[in-house]
Amino acid sequence: MTDQPTETPDSGHVHGYTSEKSSHLKRLRRIEGQVRGLQRMVEEDKYCIDILTQVSAATKALQSFSLELLDEHLSHCVVEAAQRGGAEAEEKVREASDAIARLVRS
Repeated sequence: MTDQPTETPDSGHVHGYTSEKSSHLKRLRRIEGQVRGLQRMVEEDKYCIDILTQVSAATKALQSFSLELLDEHLSHCVVEAAQRGGAEAEEKVREASDAIARLVRS
């Protein structure tokens, strides 16, 4: 299996994260495992502070993932739209700004 960009069946567009898709999926599965571990900790009545420590780790992992995805979006989707110019470029910049605002608030 290669990590070469491929077109998506629904849009024919190659997303910025496509070349790293398998790596991203591996990271998300690891984060999913962390969240399942949190569920187990609650089921097993673990100490609150220990659970909060693991919540912090899972949160950092998601934040790190989202920043990487944002970087890929900026360097691929936004750059391509900016090269084409016009309304599409303005829309991509607005989308990126909105995404950054959501990340900062979270």
